[in-house]
Amino acid sequence: MLDLGKVRAISFDLDDTLWPIWPTIERAEKALLDWLTANAPVAATLFADAVIVRELRESIGVNRPDLKHDLSAVRQELIRLALERAGEDSSRAGVAFEVFFAERQRVTLFDDSLASLEFLSARFPLVSLSNGNADLQRVGLARYFRAAVSAREFGVGKPDPRIFVAAAGAVGVLPEHVLHVGDDITLDALGAIDAGMQAAWINRDEQLWPHEATPHLTLTSLDQLCALFRDND
Repeated sequence: MLDLGKVRAISFDLDDTLWPIWPTIERAEKALLDWLTANAPVAATLFADAVIVRELRESIGVNRPDLKHDLSAVRQELIRLALERAGEDSSRAGVAFEVFFAERQRVTLFDDSLASLEFLSARFPLVSLSNGNADLQRVGLARYFRAAVSAREFGVGKPDPRIFVAAAGAVGVLPEHVLHVGDDITLDALGAIDAGMQAAWINRDEQLWPHEATPHLTLTSLDQLCALFRDND
């Protein structure tokens, strides 16, 4: 059971917790493909082939393990390799990536996200904790967060306990005083539990919980979390 009295800070996953990620990625990939079609048509043809894209991704995994936790760098390297294979100007990979990245930041929040962040940030320091490459400033949510911790900058990702401890430290509390909110069963809920945090699993899609260890709280919306704190005021 969630112990509200222990909560002094809240960490938030971003993708699929505050907004759905796949519609965002689909739009970003379309923007990238449109740019490639206009500026590097042979590479655009390669990007339209899922088998080739998978092959290029696998080669990055093998040849650039240093990029494992940096999704932006992986994406830019993927574009560079496609341009190189196509015999087109690979030095334009950075420009092409910025087209993708700008669209990746144009997220559509879940209906409960904004009001919940406003409510919770007025009561607790919030820290984002993400394996992804969302930029809170460009997304427009930075004002609600005291700190941001990402796998890209920290060097390891969830569910490694070290990144959860880093998130707690970023807002000046111990892990036991942090409530972590996230959608992923393993990366968020189990990761937070293993790091000594309380875990609120946001289950918007009615998934079944498959593990013996259970989250301290299961939610279908962030409104429910706000209601708990409101009732405890």
